[in-house]
Amino acid sequence: MHRFVLLPALGCLCLAMSVAHAQETAREVYQWKDAKGVTHYSQTPPAKGSYQQRSIRQTGVAAPTTTAAAEAATAVENPQCVVAKRNIAALDSDRPVGQDADGDGQPDTTMTDAQRASQRTLAEAAVKAYCTTP
Repeated sequence: MHRFVLLPALGCLCLAMSVAHAQETAREVYQWKDAKGVTHYSQTPPAKGSYQQRSIRQTGVAAPTTTAAAEAATAVENPQCVVAKRNIAALDSDRPVGQDADGDGQPDTTMTDAQRASQRTLAEAAVKAYCTTP
């Protein structure tokens, strides 16, 4: 009876030890300063000059990586992206879209269908340029 309890327990202990051993890693890096006083780190020593060899140890499991959805939720959206998306929404609506021709901040004319299509093409290009997710 003890054999049936001892064998699984021993197996779990061996597994836990192998996982713990696999999680501890050490990495050798080299640290040096160049002629301008800038500190550099590399896996290979510099071609000439003095350097210090450093050992970086990491134990435990790696930090969880964030998903694209979580990054998108926490990321601040580019203001130019926001404007481009708003322009597309306005151009796609059924409402008339005014255009400020003289630069006084007030719409002077209403866009034609051809002008709306042209401005929508420009807004789509802005979305591609400024937005991380369309």
